[in-house]
Amino acid sequence: MLKYDIIVIGGGPAGLAAAIEAKKNGVDSILVIERDRELGGILQQCIHNGFGLHIFKEELTGPEYAERFIEELKKLNIDYMLDTMVLDITEDRYVSAVNTDKGFMTMKAEAVILAMGCRERTRGAISIPGFRPAGVFTAGTAQRFINMEGYMVGKEVVILGSGDIGLIMARRLALEGAKVKVVAEIMPFSGGLNRNIVQCLDDFGIPLLLSHTVIDIKGKDRVEGVTIAKVDENLRPIPGTEIDYSCDTLLLSVGLIPENELSKKAGIKLDSATGGPIVNESMETNVPGVFACGNVVHVHDLVDYVTEESRRAGKNAARFIKKEMAEDCKIIETVPGNGITYIVPQVIRTENLQDTLDMFMRVNNVYNNSKLVIKADGETVKTINKRHLAPGEMERIKIDLNSIKNKAISKISVEIEKEGV
Repeated sequence: MLKYDIIVIGGGPAGLAAAIEAKKNGVDSILVIERDRELGGILQQCIHNGFGLHIFKEELTGPEYAERFIEELKKLNIDYMLDTMVLDITEDRYVSAVNTDKGFMTMKAEAVILAMGCRERTRGAISIPGFRPAGVFTAGTAQRFINMEGYMVGKEVVILGSGDIGLIMARRLALEGAKVKVVAEIMPFSGGLNRNIVQCLDDFGIPLLLSHTVIDIKGKDRVEGVTIAKVDENLRPIPGTEIDYSCDTLLLSVGLIPENELSKKAGIKLDSATGGPIVNESMETNVPGVFACGNVVHVHDLVDYVTEESRRAGKNAARFIKKEMAEDCKIIETVPGNGITYIVPQVIRTENLQDTLDMFMRVNNVYNNSKLVIKADGETVKTINKRHLAPGEMERIKIDLNSIKNKAISKISVEIEKEGV
């Protein structure tokens, strides 16, 4: 049986950053397991720029960002396996995996870091009527076909959903000569970053229809067109608002789901709001010695935030192995208040905090000229004025530990006050 101090599952930006940070904190025996043919994860197909502004203070493409971590991983002599599928994780940190080289393997780890990322919601998840013709792709699949495999997915395209991948693919397809006819979004606001709406839609004259969705796909062998209708406040199509678009391709950018089938097998508790594990301030799950970071915990909008969060997971996994973590100590629960969908971490053990506490969250609607109010057991400890808040943009709040440490606090809540129009 193979034995390691730390096994990292996933070789994308989260797994790479966590493994490197664990190595820098004194752990030598580390293995990164990646199911794809190369390290770097989703970044390898994200050939657009905009990565690294926070971490490296410069603008990089996805492959360039990944390459910096891959090179550092190799310089530190951290072991990794490619084309290897993890099949199972147990609560006592046995990892079962398989590949074509070594066959079935069982490994034992002192700590496990989950960094499996997320997957896209498919057509089946949103139940669009119609036949099942060729030409219906998730946006990420189309991105891989074009950027890595060299295949053009279509010539006349409609995109459903305004998540960041869908917006970026609208621009990518336009640059490759396709006609992107429209982007339809069922919500009254976009799910992507505002900069992507400007750079990927407005700059190319691609219309964005809010409060609209696809209600029918035409064509039996290949997509021939779609019908889009306006929806009411209950997200139901309004009769008489149907618009027909001829197209040969429909891209779906309708949300991302943290990849947590392995987490469930290990007995890890999931948050219904994020779809990812419930974690504490150290990015540790409810199963001792099993940590999680990146999009497997909650879907991020910037890879720089993934890196920061994953470094925390790697550092604390090293502390766990060296028995430097306080286990039985006072617990503070984080509670999403008015206007907040979720907060990560969900649990805080103040004895394990060293300087500041980072809390990540998303709002549930668009708010203008509002305030984020942080309260400890109902008492306001911090207020942040916000000109604009939107669900497509993750919020990060830093809490000074002096305001909560050594105090008898059971809950920290965040809520929105004085909502604008």
